[in-house]
Amino acid sequence: MANLNYQHLYYFYMTAKEGSIARSSKVLHLTAQTISSQISLLEDACGFQLFDRIGKRLVLNEKGKLTYAFADDIFKLGNELRQTLNNKYQTSQHIFTVGLTDALPKVLAFDLFRSCFDNDSDTRLVCKEGDLDTLMTELAINKLDVILSDRPMQPGVHVKAFNHIIGESGLTFFANSALAIELQNNFPQSLHRQPFLIAGEKSVQRLNLLTWFETIGIQPIIKGEFEDSALTKLFGQFGYGVFCAPTSVEQHLSEQYNVDIIGRTNDIKEYLYLISPERKLKHPAVVPLFSHAKTIVEAS
Repeated sequence: MANLNYQHLYYFYMTAKEGSIARSSKVLHLTAQTISSQISLLEDACGFQLFDRIGKRLVLNEKGKLTYAFADDIFKLGNELRQTLNNKYQTSQHIFTVGLTDALPKVLAFDLFRSCFDNDSDTRLVCKEGDLDTLMTELAINKLDVILSDRPMQPGVHVKAFNHIIGESGLTFFANSALAIELQNNFPQSLHRQPFLIAGEKSVQRLNLLTWFETIGIQPIIKGEFEDSALTKLFGQFGYGVFCAPTSVEQHLSEQYNVDIIGRTNDIKEYLYLISPERKLKHPAVVPLFSHAKTIVEAS
């Protein structure tokens, strides 16, 4: 494949975005023939068609959809670069991009990440949320500086990265006031046959909880499963069931969601990991973040 001509790519991108050559020609102030010929040159250079021509309509095929996705990233980044370079105040900022797994409590993330602002007023924090596999892919192509996760990177993952364990915490169980009062006596047996809100299948906490329930001989009624930990807490706040979170953030959760504590256990441990491309942490934003995180977790 020849070197990519970004002008040709831009004409393709605008046509796909606008839905037709006629509309893109108006936006670009070019003739339809010019845009059509430039897209044809791009297709020739790529070695495959990007559109399926159905009558007079152009419909993106699978290759076209993939090309459009990359083009969208390219031109959005280009616009962001132009805006940043034109902003003399932002050019001095240090951009720190962090991945956050879905299951981690947002209040914990807030407590950790605000240290970035406290330690360096010129830091621009970029937070991305997702499952660990997706975030590892982003780390591999340098779109992330670090990942904060409730589970470590697994052996066999073909990404040069290292697990740094921050600390561990027990679990605290919460519910709204009415339900919590009923369940505080005889905890944890009081959870038997009670409504429970549990983390999604990708969460380490879920498997540990179900194993613990079986070990102590209780069967809570699973009323909801949530990948998003914040959504779990909202349902718990409005009385739809019991939920749990690391003991390290229990005070914040009680205040933020106006829920009461039913009980605690250290039989289940929640671990917090920092996953970094560095074996020895050296990034100027990561080092204070790691130290602050250990302080928070170890205080629980």
